[in-house]
Amino acid sequence: MRRTYSLRIRLTLIILLPLLFVAGATGLWQLNNARVTAGEVFDNSLLSAALAVSNDVALSEGDALAIRTRNILADTSGGQVFYHVYAPDGVIVAGYATPPVGIPRTAEDDLSPVYFNGEYLGREVRGLRMRTRMQIEGFSGVFTTTVWQDVTIRSAFVQDLMLRSLITISSIITSLALIVWFGVRIGLYPLSDLQQAIDLRSGEDLKPIQRPVPIEVEGIVRTLNRLLGQISEVMATQSEFISNAAHQLRNPIAGVLSLAEAVRSSKNLEDAQERADDLVKAAKETSQLAQKLLTYERAKSINPVSAKESFSINELLDGLVQEYRQKDLGNVQIVFNPAQTDASLSGDRTMIREAVSNLIDNALKHGGSDLKEIDVTAERGGINLVVTVKDDGRGLDESEIKTALQRFGQVSEDGEGSGLGLPIVARVAERHHGALALSGNNPGLRAQIDLPL
Repeated sequence: MRRTYSLRIRLTLIILLPLLFVAGATGLWQLNNARVTAGEVFDNSLLSAALAVSNDVALSEGDALAIRTRNILADTSGGQVFYHVYAPDGVIVAGYATPPVGIPRTAEDDLSPVYFNGEYLGREVRGLRMRTRMQIEGFSGVFTTTVWQDVTIRSAFVQDLMLRSLITISSIITSLALIVWFGVRIGLYPLSDLQQAIDLRSGEDLKPIQRPVPIEVEGIVRTLNRLLGQISEVMATQSEFISNAAHQLRNPIAGVLSLAEAVRSSKNLEDAQERADDLVKAAKETSQLAQKLLTYERAKSINPVSAKESFSINELLDGLVQEYRQKDLGNVQIVFNPAQTDASLSGDRTMIREAVSNLIDNALKHGGSDLKEIDVTAERGGINLVVTVKDDGRGLDESEIKTALQRFGQVSEDGEGSGLGLPIVARVAERHHGALALSGNNPGLRAQIDLPL
């Protein structure tokens, strides 16, 4: 069985996973932004330090740096800055004697500041070389000022920015995860309420669920209520059917048992044979009644697979009429009038055949002594197929037709028949989206089944 996760977990993951992706992308962007920002901050600090050193050297002619400048060099962006100033002839004017390795060379007339990455005493540094025209102690020309700083300070600054960003983003994601987790739980509370309402339903209580639910669940509740209604209807129908079946079978079964006792208690063979014939006849009638009951129950719900069978209606009716003609029907003649243009019908072939057979049986059983002919006709009627079974027997009036269409309804006084023939036909027609119509002729009865093509 395929494993499924709770709706709460699914919603939480659906919300949080995109947020985690966005947070990761934001973190990468923040890392790059921190590096760029740190680079700009430190490079600007180096430029400020270089300008301050160059200005103090020019003013003091290389003797000393102002206190403010020394403070800048001691703690620029959190770390010490080293400096070196030399004259046009290469003589050191001020600063540390050993400059960093890796200072780029430029043209003599190029006075623009140059940033570089180099090495100083075995450590990687970031530096700035600035060339300025000055005059010190009678020497005039281009003086070169170089300042540099250990890059570990810059890396520590970037790491500090990243740590703060990571803590902020993690705090937001964690808070949001908790809000989503408990928020989804609160939001799904109506589903728990709906579950309680469903748990209260049982075979004895299938009433619709009336509790208020969110719009997203209204369709499920509506479908569930429709299903509960269908189940309730089916159970009521089955209960009624079982009750009626028990009532209808009780007398025939009692008769069969009585005749069986009579056969066993017969005084002679001739008497036993006569009672045995009655027993066989009663057993056959009981069997037919049971078969009718099963057919009526089956007609209530046509199998979806068999309901899609495609067959020729002329071929079906012709075969059925031929079977009846082979029976001993006395003076009764069965005539088949096929459709001029054969129609291919889609439906349950067996049940439709059973319906037409019931109409013929009904005419044979209740047509009376004047019955001479039964006409079976198939014809197209627009988008419908019309199957008509008409006889010239005694017929039925309007009240008798109403009785005959009821389950176990008996029209004849002798009580012959099961009272299920016409209800079976009506139900088969209904399940095929058609209808059964009865009309009394003078003489005879006309039964018409309309089935959509």
